[in-house]
Amino acid sequence: MEVIHKIGRRKTAVARVYVAKGKGKITVNKKDMADYFTTATLQYKVNQPIALTNNDGNFDITVNVYGGGITGQAEAVRLGLSRAMCELDPENRTILKPEGLLTRDPRMVERKKFGQKKARKKFQFSKR
Repeated sequence: MEVIHKIGRRKTAVARVYVAKGKGKITVNKKDMADYFTTATLQYKVNQPIALTNNDGNFDITVNVYGGGITGQAEAVRLGLSRAMCELDPENRTILKPEGLLTRDPRMVERKKFGQKKARKKFQFSKR
């Protein structure tokens, strides 16, 4: 099996995922996954597609991720991994699709408008 390359995105985070046969090692930006994604919640998000498709310990996964925050990066990695699992075996699609792991979350930060404090928040109105 050759290396499978897929891209996942979330907000402004972009993750390039490389999946190859191996022993189950996950490397994110040349660090171990547990060192990069420190909380259990983020590690669960990253491992979700692998656990659901019963591929624990079958593949070595290398990820390059940049942009956004740590949660956006974890969800970008999850989308990239889900897409890679579908390419490995088309039957994985029927497992991952109902869980919503193949859908790119389209929500982005709304821009700030002039004459306002933030995107929706207005300046305080004072009666003098």
